Amino acid sequence: MNLSKDLMAASSTPLVLGIIAEGETYGYEIVKRVEQLSGGALNWTDGMLYPLLHRLEQQGVLESRWRVASDTGRKRKYYGITELGRKTLHEQQQQWQVINDALNRIWHEMTVNLQRSDTNGCQPA
Repeated sequence: MNLSKDLMAASSTPLVLGIIAEGETYGYEIVKRVEQLSGGALNWTDGMLYPLLHRLEQQGVLESRWRVASDTGRKRKYYGITELGRKTLHEQQQQWQVINDALNRIWHEMTVNLQRSDTNGCQPA
């Protein structure tokens, strides 16, 4: 399924903050963790992730530092979450829960109404 860019963008901040809240990490690991946690449903690109990381760092919800990777000797930029980031994550989790609950109620009601109209031979209002 092709997910809309708007929906992907809207969900990216809480996903990234949640992953980084698990512990300091770098870009490639974030992309892989999103794919893993979503069961392969979400496949992000560097072009989507790095502008987001930069924006979140500018907003003060993330901080970064360069470290040398022990396995390759290459420098990598690691991201950690700030206190403001933890607060932002908590707020966004609550907001997404409200949206998710509302959509589930709406879709359930619509399904019930469609089933009623099918059994009555009527079109839904």
